[in-house]
Amino acid sequence: MKEKRDYYEVLGISRDADASQIKKAYRKLAKKYHPDSNEGDSRAAERFKEATEAYTILSDPEKKKIYDQYGSSAFDGVGGFRADTQRTHGFGGSAGGFSGFSGYSDGFSGHFQDGNGGYRSWHFEGGEDDDLFGDIFGSMFHGRGRENTKSRGQDITAQIEIPFDAAAFGGEQAVTLTAPDGSRKTFQVQIPAGIDEGQTIRLRGKGAPGTKGAEAGDLLLKVRLGSRPGFERRGKDIYTTAAIPFTTAVFGGEARVSTLYGDVLCKILPGTQSGSRIRLSGKGIVSSGVSSVRGDQYVSIQIAVPENLNREAAQKLHEFEAACRTGNGRGAA
Repeated sequence: MKEKRDYYEVLGISRDADASQIKKAYRKLAKKYHPDSNEGDSRAAERFKEATEAYTILSDPEKKKIYDQYGSSAFDGVGGFRADTQRTHGFGGSAGGFSGFSGYSDGFSGHFQDGNGGYRSWHFEGGEDDDLFGDIFGSMFHGRGRENTKSRGQDITAQIEIPFDAAAFGGEQAVTLTAPDGSRKTFQVQIPAGIDEGQTIRLRGKGAPGTKGAEAGDLLLKVRLGSRPGFERRGKDIYTTAAIPFTTAVFGGEARVSTLYGDVLCKILPGTQSGSRIRLSGKGIVSSGVSSVRGDQYVSIQIAVPENLNREAAQKLHEFEAACRTGNGRGAA
């Protein structure tokens, strides 16, 4: 069997490192090599498992003392910590090992099988004062723990993409999530009108189940907005462009502009320049919780350059150009 590296070397710390230094070193490695950030990288997975094993031993004063005296061989027997063991407390075994991971935007998570044959989930948010894996490994290595107490289920976080119009107008939408084991579950989600990028929809009681009859956690859906060609959203405002003929820009007139609420006719003033902006009041996104308040739509004008001119049109355009040069657009004196 491959000889294990020294746990202090694995974490990159000295043998006199205190608890906070051990925790800090492990947190750094766990984030770097977590499977969610290194999908398909077997070396990163091995480093993550190795770092977790080292942290679990060195963060426990009693186990650290034993390790300092006898090394990792002290944990290779019954109830040991060998990666290939099938006994309780082992990594990768059928009882007591990590069995899955799932991605979260603010940390990492997974689930493990405890010594009683049940599964418990975990999620690390990365807070500086967190007792990193106290609740998890405490019950794994001491036989009894919080699995014997009534506690609320863990919240589960996932990211979903909402179509552009659904986010603007709201409504009910089916959202399908895939679990780490490949199973899929569909939820009917009520999308509030005006929801924005990065906001969260909470589905109460749809998270991990509680223990001993306690309530389930919540499912937190972090929103990412889909796109719509020709429309750009910035908060509650919408930005679009509209192309107008050269003559409309010169003489003025009207231009048809698309909005979220249908087409409208916009007045174009004589002499309008390319890049000019028209503000359409109230044609933006509704304000969440205040249906009477909407953002605006800003329309940038682009002047369409005429193509494939016939001989007569080209001649007239040359005459126009000459008149502008000699008389500032008023003809020769």
